[in-house]
Amino acid sequence: MYFFTMNRLKKLKKIRLHREGTHILILSCILLLALNTAIFFGIESKLPFYIVLGVSLCLYLIMVNFFRCPIRLFGQDTEKIVVAPADGRIVVCEEVDEYEYFHDKRLMISIFMDITNVHANWYPVDGVVKKVQHQNGNFHKAFLPKASTENERSMVVIETPEGIEVMARQIAGAVARRIVTYATEGEECYIDEHMGFIKFGSRVDVYLPVGSEPCVKMGQRTVGNQTIIAKLK
Repeated sequence: MYFFTMNRLKKLKKIRLHREGTHILILSCILLLALNTAIFFGIESKLPFYIVLGVSLCLYLIMVNFFRCPIRLFGQDTEKIVVAPADGRIVVCEEVDEYEYFHDKRLMISIFMDITNVHANWYPVDGVVKKVQHQNGNFHKAFLPKASTENERSMVVIETPEGIEVMARQIAGAVARRIVTYATEGEECYIDEHMGFIKFGSRVDVYLPVGSEPCVKMGQRTVGNQTIIAKLK
């Protein structure tokens, strides 16, 4: 039994590539191969070829790293627990006025993702999806406060089994130009499931009822679907 369990855990820890990156990685591979082949056969001196080859490999490895998608299981009791919906760094942890859905004061916890982070997003709580809404907007740098209300964004509101509403907001950044949201209104959702994906750097905001207990602090690193960021009342 122990051997079986350890083998299962090792398989779960394997890293795969996210489906959102499949077409980009294939197309990039073809283009880079074509470019390097043309330089190899078109220029007598091989120094430019080696330089371009090195740059091409670095760029491709960065893209592969960006689209990696580790398989993670929370593995703990999820009652009244809020987990990090993304890898990154805490840039906001304070009470704010939320005007788009709740129209009252909420505890806001924001996670900023840089280019090196996993960009898959997980559901922060178990529950039922009550509302999904996409809003077009600007592309300010994602770590700026105004990014939450002015940037292109996608809102997902989840009602927990205890009847508490939690909002997760995916926000595009200065480089990110596409937000993918898998949530559908009326469906059940669970921690461990993917909520969406943001391409090329951004942030995810989580809005909780005032009185929720934050479990993270400013600047702290988070691991998506692993780090507990708050506990609901």
